[in-house]
Amino acid sequence: MAEKNIAQEITSQLWAMANELRGNMDASEFRNYILGFMFYRYLSEHQERYLQETNLFEPEAGQTWNDAFREVASDPESRKEYLEDISSELGYAIAPEQTWASLVQKVNDDKIVPSDYQDLFDDFNKNAALNPNSEADFRGIFADINLGDSRLGSSTTARAKALNGVVRLVDQFEYNDKQGRDILGDVYEYLIAQFAGNSGKKAGEFYTPHQVSKVLAKLVALGVQKNQEIFTVYDPTMGSGSLLLTVRDELPATVKAVMFHGQELNTTTFNLARMNLMMHNVPYTNMSLRNADTLEDDWPDGVVGGVDSPRSFDAVVANPPYSIHWDNSENKLKDPRFKPFGALAPKSKADFAFVEHGLYHLNDTGTMAIVLPHGVLFRGAAEGKIRKAIIEKNYLDAVIGMPAGLFFSTGIPTVVLVFKKNRTNRDIFFIDASNDFEKGKNQNILRDSDIDKIIEAYSKREDVDKYAHKAELDEIMENEYNLNIPRYVDTTEPEKPIHVVQVVANIKESDKKIAKLSSELAKDIDDLVANNDEAAKQLAALKELFKNE
Repeated sequence: MAEKNIAQEITSQLWAMANELRGNMDASEFRNYILGFMFYRYLSEHQERYLQETNLFEPEAGQTWNDAFREVASDPESRKEYLEDISSELGYAIAPEQTWASLVQKVNDDKIVPSDYQDLFDDFNKNAALNPNSEADFRGIFADINLGDSRLGSSTTARAKALNGVVRLVDQFEYNDKQGRDILGDVYEYLIAQFAGNSGKKAGEFYTPHQVSKVLAKLVALGVQKNQEIFTVYDPTMGSGSLLLTVRDELPATVKAVMFHGQELNTTTFNLARMNLMMHNVPYTNMSLRNADTLEDDWPDGVVGGVDSPRSFDAVVANPPYSIHWDNSENKLKDPRFKPFGALAPKSKADFAFVEHGLYHLNDTGTMAIVLPHGVLFRGAAEGKIRKAIIEKNYLDAVIGMPAGLFFSTGIPTVVLVFKKNRTNRDIFFIDASNDFEKGKNQNILRDSDIDKIIEAYSKREDVDKYAHKAELDEIMENEYNLNIPRYVDTTEPEKPIHVVQVVANIKESDKKIAKLSSELAKDIDDLVANNDEAAKQLAALKELFKNE
């Protein structure tokens, strides 16, 4: 907890300073500069730690590791050997004159020239090709740092000055907790959340709130066997990769390696995910990420040479974009992902297409958890047909209704669907968690106690009054495969009984009070005197009214 507090404190300071630094640039765009340079610092310092641990050379007394590296790699042949060695292990390599320490020194000594930043990233991209096995993991990873953006400055010199400010900002903090543990990854994650909170609806493109991620992660981690040493997880709409990392955090300690797989359509967000995973100590050998359209271009593997070659995973997690348009042309029914369900998701609502894609890549012993809008529970036509097919195949394990207002991008209530392929039971477990949250200023918050309540109910799979219900298949069929949660979990409160005798007594008491007040008012009116003919006429009418009363 202490390290998180430190990370949050650093994040708050960084955020405040970044807001001053970005000028008229939108926060969502300035994000690329702050996070990009943070990542570059991480890679550079990670490389330096590697050099220290391998003892490839030793600095002389009073010499920094960076200066020693520059010295031993001064001639072209030595330089090539060092860079190839580093790249073979780390997947990338940074030349000594392009390290973070060298960059900071140039900035502090006012020796930076505008072209230095372009050289920095050009050199990195060139060195990324040294290791063919990792080239795809690092290629273009800094492409979203737009060195020519006029909002940084009206000239190359002004833009370089602005970038110098970013470098100084990123460099001024020590990203370690009290035990010396590197918390740069934690700060990075908090900053992603901070940028998401200030991006409005755009945030939904790259970030799933951490507490929602925890729900999905805990659900898919429940069934992991203690003897399982390697765990594979896939997110077909991975955003910044935070959901994938949260799954890792919830796995038992006996899991020695987690293999991360993900796909993301937005290139900027894809780059963000690559950075995020690496900064959380995920080696490039343990991650396989791709920048493409999940529904249009199946991955991983899919159909190769006309042969269906699916790859399946221990867990599939997803928070796909809600009810987006997609190409549901008839030929999609030949796609092995959609064919088994006999219908295609509507053109204007791709929600079930993501479900089918995820199921296709889920292994027989794994679990899938996906966040979707409530409409998937009850909408008819093609969606109704797909929903019925999924239920009849016995894939759907649980339906969990979530509170409204949890996401930056939408205020609508959402539902978490849990799927398994190896089910022996035929029931579906319903949880209505829509009323368990803390009201926030801009968005509602799931508390740890709310999450624990969901996971406990799901694990026990027992009816809980006004919260959870285990529905047998017959009950589902009686409801014509409609999964709307109120059909299964009644959260209505009974009306308080009406006591007629007490109501009559209250009416009589009220009548007495009215009569008393009317009498007092009539006396006051009798004392009134009119000062003209019209007033006298009105007053007489009023007195007559009260006399009749």
